Amino acid sequence: MNTPAVPSRRQFLKTAAATVATFNIVPRHVLGGPRFVPPSEKVNVAIIGTGGQGRTNVRALMQLDDAQIIAVADPAESFSLENFYFKGMGGRLPVKAEIEKHYAAKTPNHRCADYVDFREMLEKEKSIDAVLVATPDHLHAYASVIAMRAGKHVYCEKPLTHNIWEARHVAKVAAETGVATQLGSQGHSSLGTRETIEYIQDGAIGAVRDIHVWVSAKRWNPTLTGKPTETPPVPAGLNWDLWLGPRNERAFHPAYFPVAWRDFWDFGCTGIGDFACHDMNSAVRAFDLPIPSRIEAHAAGVTDSEIAPHGSMIYYTFPAAGTRPEIRMTWYDGGLMPEKPEALGTFPLPKRGCLFIGEKGVIQCDGGGGAPRLFPEARRAEYQKPAPKLKRSNGHHRDWVDACKGGDPATSPFDYAAHLTEIALLGVLSLRTQKTIDWDAAAMKATGLPAADAFIKETYRKGWEIV
Repeated sequence: MNTPAVPSRRQFLKTAAATVATFNIVPRHVLGGPRFVPPSEKVNVAIIGTGGQGRTNVRALMQLDDAQIIAVADPAESFSLENFYFKGMGGRLPVKAEIEKHYAAKTPNHRCADYVDFREMLEKEKSIDAVLVATPDHLHAYASVIAMRAGKHVYCEKPLTHNIWEARHVAKVAAETGVATQLGSQGHSSLGTRETIEYIQDGAIGAVRDIHVWVSAKRWNPTLTGKPTETPPVPAGLNWDLWLGPRNERAFHPAYFPVAWRDFWDFGCTGIGDFACHDMNSAVRAFDLPIPSRIEAHAAGVTDSEIAPHGSMIYYTFPAAGTRPEIRMTWYDGGLMPEKPEALGTFPLPKRGCLFIGEKGVIQCDGGGGAPRLFPEARRAEYQKPAPKLKRSNGHHRDWVDACKGGDPATSPFDYAAHLTEIALLGVLSLRTQKTIDWDAAAMKATGLPAADAFIKETYRKGWEIV
């Protein structure tokens, strides 16, 4: 029998070097699974939706050294945002150019791929670790689910979804896939949110039965009373059919694109969809509020099946639980505001904010996670600020990227975000049906109101079903 030759030291080192070289070129998603990002490596992020808010998120991510944007997708090549508060240019090409310019200083060869269709991007760009969704509301759920099913970590702008069924389904898929998720509601991560919750839970104002939340946001299309009838040409560089996504075909109109789509029920969820996930958050967290049992909405101005009213006033009833009494939270938008409590004295109500009315006093905070202000002055003078109990955030996008790398869950993961979004969308449901909603949360039904079913779970264009 022949004895196998013992390899020489030179042969061993040569073989080992080849093995190491082979190991080093194996993509990390093959080594560790689709959700694996080593803590020492950068998170490769793709952006779906490069309008004003998408661009805002891009600029936030570019401040993080361990995240890099490698691809963007948007059906619009470029468009002006000068008529809106964002200003400048949106669209995949201007945002791609901004991304590449930013990275050029440190990584001259960095390139950002651009796609019209995000589904093609997810199929072709195998090195994507995480996806940020900043489309109009009607595409949030579809894009988020597709990305999570592909094993990508997902950050989605608020509201998480366009209807209640979608909110529950997105939370279910997030739990099934185990990816790191975050709702794009930056106020969740603010110091003010944490301090407001700590004040309330410390008993600064005693038992609370009334909460008021308001925002001055109004319609983008103030003169329209329904669906536009004109049929102007589709702008060059815009794939209008792809922009519509799951919605039935309709003619392009500048009343929809860009930004102003939020006015229309098919695409947006009006002011409450835009701001409730920001401004109701402190209340929902402070009292661990469940899904409300009754929602009663009153529209200001036009009520139409196509377009949202100019403003609204919505009453939410949250049943008592344990030692907590029943709470009524009132939402206002379109310029409507609550009466100023006497306890505030000469302090003026801001255009956007929250009020917590308690037995011992009032807490007022600005919208989007503002710090608590305690009234009246006598109560403020005698009250000692509580010691911090809630974990402080390192930053809204920072927390998500850390979660993508195996750290603690982000500030507003999809399980909580879906709950918060459902509360907001119940207000939308009452507005759209123009009825008071007695909500059966277990059955996901508006009791005695079958007409609400079409809004609880909408129909989708063929090929755009959410699974």
